[in-house]
Amino acid sequence: MDLADSPEEAAFRAGLRHWLARTLPTLPPPPSPADWPGRRAHDLGWQRTLYEAGYARVQWDAPPGVRLIFLEETERAGAPYVGANFVGLLHAGPTIAAEGTEAQRARWLPPVLRGEEVWCQGFSEPGAGSDLAALRTRAHRDGDHYVVNGAKIWTSHAEVADWCELLVRTDPDAPRHRGITWLALAMDTPGVTVRPLRTLAGSTEFAEVFLDDVRVPVAHRVGAENDGWRVTMVTLSFERGTAFAGEVVACRRVLGDLADEARRTGRWDDPALRRRLGALHAEFRALWRLAQWNASATADTARATGGVLGAARGVPGAAGGVPGAAGSLFKLRYSQARQDLYDAAAEVLGDAALDLDRPWVADRLASLAYTIAAGTSQIQRDIVGERLLGLPKGR
Repeated sequence: MDLADSPEEAAFRAGLRHWLARTLPTLPPPPSPADWPGRRAHDLGWQRTLYEAGYARVQWDAPPGVRLIFLEETERAGAPYVGANFVGLLHAGPTIAAEGTEAQRARWLPPVLRGEEVWCQGFSEPGAGSDLAALRTRAHRDGDHYVVNGAKIWTSHAEVADWCELLVRTDPDAPRHRGITWLALAMDTPGVTVRPLRTLAGSTEFAEVFLDDVRVPVAHRVGAENDGWRVTMVTLSFERGTAFAGEVVACRRVLGDLADEARRTGRWDDPALRRRLGALHAEFRALWRLAQWNASATADTARATGGVLGAARGVPGAAGGVPGAAGSLFKLRYSQARQDLYDAAAEVLGDAALDLDRPWVADRLASLAYTIAAGTSQIQRDIVGERLLGLPKGR
């Protein structure tokens, strides 16, 4: 893998930098973290800005080098994060591109790209988080609809979402990893109740979702009935393999800010702290290289198989592929590195690390969730051991 920019990539990088320098100063200030309707409008407004400038499809359609340049440059410039659009852009959308019908792609993918609709994820349940195959939300077929009953938890952005990628059990007698179906649920369907959950840091980006006799059209099923576990693995491959890549650049920016703060407060004189920050600098550089390698390997696989996502010409995702098990290696190490970064931030802040109004403090609390989100670190170790190292399966 050649890590240097090609002439085409260099031209893309230069053009993007120029556009960001011209555009970012014109954006409105971000709303309060507690204002979720305002945050939705802000995040979708940024997506529309990207769409109108021709950058919206980059994460789905562009070659891997261009996609990573886009993530790198937007993070370095301090551009808005995808925010409420996270699920739609980074894993529901790519999953539909990979597994959906032509009609489903036409219905759901353009509104995500244009910044018109928000998705949330209805996977985890009170008794089925890390052990996702234990899910109990039931759906039975009634003519052209599924009737769904159950509950989901840790549903990101549910209170402002239009659609939900929903896992249901359609065959309760099948083995645990079978009998599961992937549905697209309209969040305004009668019988859907959303109850926000407040985190330790005071935010409410998660929610419980209760489903009481909710009717979902069979036409909203992605993949075959009872084949939802396989489709879910596609979703999780995107979530683990590519969704966190841009955050590595953000962490590198935070690391630079920490070094500046340490110099300002005199803590830079501590050689142990300097070594710690230096080790983190190397860690995040290595993670970025791993992200580049994963993206390149995914593209190579897509080319060898004729394009994993490109089942129809011109659909978003046609230039990409489904990330492999190496995404679990990336996610495993990134989760720990992020926690290490914000532990170092607490050391730089000293007593101020107890003040939620100070920079990085809420981020430190949120970093604890990264060893759980998108599959726990224990699950990632199993995947790495079994699929990359060829070790025997655990019990």
